[in-house]
Amino acid sequence: MQTLYLLTHVSTAPVNEGFLPAARALGLTVALLTDCADAHRAHFAQGGLPAYPDEIVPCDVFNPLAVIDAITRRGDKPAAVFSNSDHLQTAAAIAASYFGLPGKDWRTTYAAKNKAEMRRRLAELGIDTLWHAVVCDAEAVAALGEVPMPCIVKPREGVASQQVSLARSRAELAEQCAAIWAEHPGQTLLLEAYMEGPLYTLETLGDGSSIRALGGFRVTLSPPPYFVELEAVWGTGLPAAIEAEVLEIIRRFGVGFGACHTEFVLTPQGPRLIEINYRSIGDYREFLLRDTLQFPLFEQVLRLHLGQPLPTLDVPKRAAWIRYFTASEAGTLRNAPAASQQESDGVRLTYQPLRQVGDAIQLTHSNKDYVGVLRGSGPDTDGLAAAVENASRKLVWEIAQ
Repeated sequence: MQTLYLLTHVSTAPVNEGFLPAARALGLTVALLTDCADAHRAHFAQGGLPAYPDEIVPCDVFNPLAVIDAITRRGDKPAAVFSNSDHLQTAAAIAASYFGLPGKDWRTTYAAKNKAEMRRRLAELGIDTLWHAVVCDAEAVAALGEVPMPCIVKPREGVASQQVSLARSRAELAEQCAAIWAEHPGQTLLLEAYMEGPLYTLETLGDGSSIRALGGFRVTLSPPPYFVELEAVWGTGLPAAIEAEVLEIIRRFGVGFGACHTEFVLTPQGPRLIEINYRSIGDYREFLLRDTLQFPLFEQVLRLHLGQPLPTLDVPKRAAWIRYFTASEAGTLRNAPAASQQESDGVRLTYQPLRQVGDAIQLTHSNKDYVGVLRGSGPDTDGLAAAVENASRKLVWEIAQ
């Protein structure tokens, strides 16, 4: 059997419930390379899971040389080297290139992950010039010249809206940076001019020769100064020309292989990129897309890494909606709704708890504050919206101090 080398850090639902079953369906042997081997072994010690790796290999997956060495020592030629992790795209790309396998350009994965490098590359290509600065300490913040306000503060390689905030003055800017450095001394922060407008996504697949837009979400965020994603609706209603413009931007940036999740703001001057996540969309929207698009999305992503061309994909005109429920306060979760699934009149709803009764809740003002997620798909947006609202009213959590 052909071996898929799957690089992963912490245990995640997309790998365990998406890509591992997809690899099994494709007849692949799976070697899971990870720097958290004990945690993965504990997870797969459970029975009744949808799929299991054939082997869990301890490896410093952040180091591409260690990845190459781990694969080489096994003595078999890999069929594919793949990761769905934000953090591991560059390591996977370098290893795939070393073994002569299909994969992403590591320079592009690096530039996408490093948000300051993304801004530099966009400016170099003449695509977009957004004021930004990189700072690592209070002295660098104080030494800045004129800073456009309001200003976004975020980790240069951050994920899930963690430590992202809006500063409305130099005083707030200094305060927000100091708060991050108090927890993470010396962390590299990116400051960016704030872009006003609604937030959208574009989801794409590519085989290195052609790239296809599957569609996108319109995203609702929490009120500033934080940017927690609260809801996303598939089928943005954007003009085709806007979608085509964003597709051309990421193509020029270097995106063209595998899955990519791009976030952009629609400003009065047109679409402007927030970030390029050169992997599948997350936060359970990958499962929503699989249900909505009605084709084996996880398998299709792996087929691209196996060197198969991107087929003609018939994307159905269906509605999709996802709603995230966040903790309202810190404390201990005393009562929470159980997982559930229902289907009626063509509308399918799935509720997934993300925290368990007894869990200690600490507010981070990020996507890590989610206690549950409700996702649904159906034939039309109006009917789906009504079903989501009705189901949401029945979901109740109790958090005790």
